[in-house]
Amino acid sequence: MAKTTRILLLLLCAYIQLFAFADVSKTTDSYQVRDFSYLKGMPGFSDKLLDIHFTLYAGYVKNCNLLQGMLQGLADEDKASSYEYSALKRRFSWEFDGMRLHEYYFENLGGDGKIDPNSGIYKALSGRFGSYEKWKKEFTSLGMSRGIGWVVLYIEEGSGLLHNIWVNEHNVGNLVGSKIVFAMDVWEHAYMVEYELDRSKYIGAVFQNIDWKMLEKRYEKYAQK
Repeated sequence: MAKTTRILLLLLCAYIQLFAFADVSKTTDSYQVRDFSYLKGMPGFSDKLLDIHFTLYAGYVKNCNLLQGMLQGLADEDKASSYEYSALKRRFSWEFDGMRLHEYYFENLGGDGKIDPNSGIYKALSGRFGSYEKWKKEFTSLGMSRGIGWVVLYIEEGSGLLHNIWVNEHNVGNLVGSKIVFAMDVWEHAYMVEYELDRSKYIGAVFQNIDWKMLEKRYEKYAQK
């Protein structure tokens, strides 16, 4: 394995440890870790990769609860105007968006990757982007952008327009008021254990495992509003 890859894996392990041993003395139980273990055995995703990813996701849930408790403690001490309170509020949005994006991501995996050409979402993608293949090409190209974050297919509230959006980290670039139809994690932890630095192969594996029934369900739900 290349030296760069080994270094990144060490950083990933340190990142996991940071979450695993967070102080829980002021935590709440507002948010619960969801069980996505049914995804194990998915082609292109080893159990090791998924276990690491599930651990990272659990860290976001844990930190959301921890931050909620810390914020409430500061508010109870009449310190809501303090620098610490402000900093924790900003941190909370990062942890919360990380938690929710991972839940969307895991939810939209576990399928056979085959989209029904008669489905509403297929017709919507074709109408918006010219064809399903053109949408897929744009989404995939966006996923190859340098940086860490997410590629998200949003449906715009009101107009119903579909947008492929790059979300930097977790909380920069989200479309306010729009709904998530499909989310793809492109942080290194999502693929490095399996694909090292070959993000394109990882994206191919994601598309082979999309649960299009879930995406159709989301699309139909949001398109009606």
